[in-house]
Amino acid sequence: MAFKRISDLGDLTGKTAIVRVDLNVPMIDGVVTDDTRLQAVKPTVDAVANAGGRSVLLAHFGRPKGAVVPGMSLRPIVAALAGVLGCDIGFAELGDPLPDTPVVVMENTRFFAGEEKNDPELAARFAALGDVYINDAFSAAHRAHASTEAIAKLLPSAAGETMGAELEALNRALGAPEHPVAAVVGGAKVSSKLAVLEHLVERVDHLIIGGGMANTFLYAQGFDVGASLCEKDLKDTALKILANATKSGCAVHLPTDVVAAREFKANADNSVKLAGDVAEGEMILDAGPDTVAALKIVLGASKTLVWNGPMGAFEMKPFDAATVALAREAARLTAAGALLSVAGGGDTVAALAHAGAKDDFTHISTAGGAFLEWMEGRVLPGVAALG
Repeated sequence: MAFKRISDLGDLTGKTAIVRVDLNVPMIDGVVTDDTRLQAVKPTVDAVANAGGRSVLLAHFGRPKGAVVPGMSLRPIVAALAGVLGCDIGFAELGDPLPDTPVVVMENTRFFAGEEKNDPELAARFAALGDVYINDAFSAAHRAHASTEAIAKLLPSAAGETMGAELEALNRALGAPEHPVAAVVGGAKVSSKLAVLEHLVERVDHLIIGGGMANTFLYAQGFDVGASLCEKDLKDTALKILANATKSGCAVHLPTDVVAAREFKANADNSVKLAGDVAEGEMILDAGPDTVAALKIVLGASKTLVWNGPMGAFEMKPFDAATVALAREAARLTAAGALLSVAGGGDTVAALAHAGAKDDFTHISTAGGAFLEWMEGRVLPGVAALG
């Protein structure tokens, strides 16, 4: 995974760096409610400033679909970003003179229809804003857009500090990992992560399948899953994935015992039973304690872990138990220096935070689609353009 870094761009004294960032932050009544993504901008802006340059930030917000939607303007984010960066920040629309400030935020790139079409003319207008291009938005790297791919062909380009760290972590996790490698893949549906599973069975030593998708694999193997979420039409697909795993020497780990309930709600009456003993009308909502104990042993024997998706209905107690227990074990092993752990995806980040384990993982990716496509082994256009 070859890419240039900011240091490869040379002396930036008197130059302007066009920096593609992720400012797609949650807001309520014009107020930013989580500044995680704003914090991620700071290392690159600081690096550009230390190299003598200034930053013009390109970003999208929401899905305006090529139209100007006032409610999706980036202008309300400026004050919060200025607080994070600790400097004056200007705001401009494309075509306006740039304010004389150390950092300038440009209006929503998706207000232009050419953005999502990867239009070279729009990319040229973006490129005219500065002298070099830096992509620091891994979350948008799976899209070939004017501000992520076409522009990189027009200027000296590099990965930003946050994106560079992410790419290095991902490479250590699946590109050139230390074996044994374990992967936890959970979530509701197999259909949403088919390509991920197919790719991983050829790359990892242990594949741990949890959440609703585990039910589909249990059903494919002849287990009665009662009223559980299950994609029964994917039985043959599940069996094929299991067969390919066997051929590749990948051990697939499914729940051997489960926590079942008749109601999908917090603190519903529940019982622990063998995976094959789920009664009609019961739903599997979590992996059981024997499964958790066995999976802790798998994690303890692994050197690298990739995690995407919860083990059960973690939003509701007590069906968060398996996710919490495994997350804390992975965090403990990581903190002890015995495991390199990389996790990503919205539900995954929320689950690890819920478990109090997020801060001890080696790397947490806030990217959704880009992280999944990376797990599928796909080339990300925004990364490839930096090579």
